[in-house]
Amino acid sequence: MTFGSGLVKGLAVTLRTMTRRAVTQQYPETQPELPPRSRGVIALFEENCTVCMLCARECPDWCIYIDSHKETLPAAAPGGRERSRNVLDRFAIDFSLCMYCGICVEVCPFDALFWSPEFEYAETDIRELTHERDRLREWMWTVPEPPPLDQAAEEPKEIAAARKAAERAGEAT
Repeated sequence: MTFGSGLVKGLAVTLRTMTRRAVTQQYPETQPELPPRSRGVIALFEENCTVCMLCARECPDWCIYIDSHKETLPAAAPGGRERSRNVLDRFAIDFSLCMYCGICVEVCPFDALFWSPEFEYAETDIRELTHERDRLREWMWTVPEPPPLDQAAEEPKEIAAARKAAERAGEAT
């Protein structure tokens, strides 16, 4: 190996790079085309939240804050028992702590949390990165529709069972 061969190799790489066309995207003017399942911000579909607290318990960063209270509902039928249910008072996610792992979205059994591909939510004050439920609800409009089911796929068990139960009920009446 001769003296200066590293320098020649480095100059060759530089010259090759200089002759290539740049692929720079002008970000604010040109929005990037994101993959369909991009992870940006977490959106809350509040109507589906039952305050089960699974998302807060499973979060490795403890960045989800949930407050609720119990509400007593009257009996559905005369002579029945009163029922109680949890009512959501506060649902907040601190995105300055969140590591975007998606565990909260995966463990939610009621489909109350979704990934939104929206990524432009920078703030000048770190305290404003704690999004309360109103702001999390606003992100829902950016959540894309789920992909259509594959035509060759099997029908889900739940739908098949519901269809059979409806057919039996229709035959009985």
